[in-house]
Amino acid sequence: MQTKTMMILSAVVLAALGIALTFLPAELATALGSNPDPFFVLVLQVVGALYAGMAMLNWMSKGSRIGGIYNRPICIANFAHFFIGGMALLKFMFQYPEQPAILWGLSVVYYGLAAWFGLTLFRHPLPAQQD
Repeated sequence: MQTKTMMILSAVVLAALGIALTFLPAELATALGSNPDPFFVLVLQVVGALYAGMAMLNWMSKGSRIGGIYNRPICIANFAHFFIGGMALLKFMFQYPEQPAILWGLSVVYYGLAAWFGLTLFRHPLPAQQD
């Protein structure tokens, strides 16, 4: 199992969301059909900061051994984030199906990463390859 690829992919997804929410919160709120009042914009920016921080954590951990007992806190934090976030997205999309299709795509990405982190969490990592 390639955990380096998993960590890079999750870092890129989280960084993209973090940058978008940090620098374009009002525009994203308007695009999603919400009223961009100042408090909502602030909440979106704080969520963007959380995404950016987690992206940096994943990027910095990409070269580490992950799986089983190795880096378990990083793996379980990512699993919890992507699984719970995927469930919330799916519930929202079934309640309000008129939302943009990009949210369906985001929920697929979230569930894919949740499954990957879940498998990694309960498997031992592959032995390091000799050069």
